[in-house]
Amino acid sequence: MLKINKMIDHTLLKAFATEADIEKLCAEARQYDFKSVCVNPANVALAKKLLANSDVLVCTVIGFPLGANTKEIKMLETIDAIKNGADEIDMVINIGKAKEHDYRYIEDEIRHVVGASGGHTVKVIIETCYLSEDEKVACTLAATRAKANFVKTSTGFGTGGALVMDIVTMKANVAPNMEVKASGGIKTLEQAQAMIKAGATRIGTSSGVQIVEDYLKQQGEEA
Repeated sequence: MLKINKMIDHTLLKAFATEADIEKLCAEARQYDFKSVCVNPANVALAKKLLANSDVLVCTVIGFPLGANTKEIKMLETIDAIKNGADEIDMVINIGKAKEHDYRYIEDEIRHVVGASGGHTVKVIIETCYLSEDEKVACTLAATRAKANFVKTSTGFGTGGALVMDIVTMKANVAPNMEVKASGGIKTLEQAQAMIKAGATRIGTSSGVQIVEDYLKQQGEEA
């Protein structure tokens, strides 16, 4: 199995994150060789500069955290983020439209972002805490039809985060070439490993350092 550090999007999306906080995040990402850092759009260019000459990717968020921007704005946000150096895009769907069961709208807005991404990885946040089981399945299928690369559980700003049962549901309904990202409330190695066992191939967390430290102890290695 892929080492756990390369499954982690090392995340800092707090509104009050400073330049010094981003510098610390990126230094940790270099040290632990995470898959990516996930930062707000205003911090993409800085993160890209700080991670130059490393294989750590820069991920950013679109329509975050409510998903209530128009599809055209999400598309423009995506174009701007990639211009600033983003390698991966985590977009939030219009959750109200999901509750109305307007899955054609959901699919169309994902297509807007996928089209604007220019082939970059797109992860679709469906915010599972607000959805019924049927709605989770329908949103996952919409992301599949729109040719996204991942479906993702949560923003971390909703009323709940990732649940193992949601990973199982999402994994069962994605295309064979699609992946599932678990995010929201994942703070321990045990939680991360449970998500991976259920089918997640990426973990979004602000606790990446502790998770990897505990993983290395588990494997009898040193950081």
